[in-house]
Amino acid sequence: MTRILLTDDDEQIRTTLADYLRTFAFDVRTAATGAGFRDAVASGGLQAIVLDLMLPDANGLELCRWLRHQEDTTPVIMLTAQGDPVSRVIGLEMGADDYLAKPFEPRELAARLQTILRRTRLGPAAAAPSPLLRFDGVDIDTTRRRVTTAAGPVELTSTEYELLLMLAKAPGKVFSRDEILNRLRGQEADLYTRAVDILVSRLRRKLEPVEALKTLRNAGYCFALPARGEEGA
Repeated sequence: MTRILLTDDDEQIRTTLADYLRTFAFDVRTAATGAGFRDAVASGGLQAIVLDLMLPDANGLELCRWLRHQEDTTPVIMLTAQGDPVSRVIGLEMGADDYLAKPFEPRELAARLQTILRRTRLGPAAAAPSPLLRFDGVDIDTTRRRVTTAAGPVELTSTEYELLLMLAKAPGKVFSRDEILNRLRGQEADLYTRAVDILVSRLRRKLEPVEALKTLRNAGYCFALPARGEEGA
């Protein structure tokens, strides 16, 4: 059973969402505070996190940054207030994988969770036949979902990894922001294309000094590294 952590200080919202998500066979753990969030993370075994922006003793953005500083790549869906694009931008910069603006339908949250988990679980059975993608400066092991540069392993969130893999599988092909959002979320993207710019910026920082991603003005992004050969095709 998939274990997720739902963190929200509103007891009614927390209880309603937890009960609903359990109907999708999720093992839902809950927390109402930042302290409870940290304790639940420390207990381990989480496969996804739903994190509210505002908690009585902590800010969800800071908790997300803390999580990533622990080198914990568990997918995070941030809950933000309607019409709060600044927090969405900051949340993605802090390492959140997705966001959902309140109010929302519980079914939408379940769908977002299923999409993120489906990407994360493209594990040995699906990925075993895939090659080890080798480029000048970057190796992508699609079986283990690991990315390595000359400096060593690179810790990526689920969404960062999927973005890199999508671009790397078609070197030189230009993907528009809308196309990237549609592909990553597995559904029609909203107009928040700034999210793609943030993800690309995060990837670039983590891959430095390798310049793997190229921006084409008013067009989108592409993977710009030449291949060093492929194995296991």
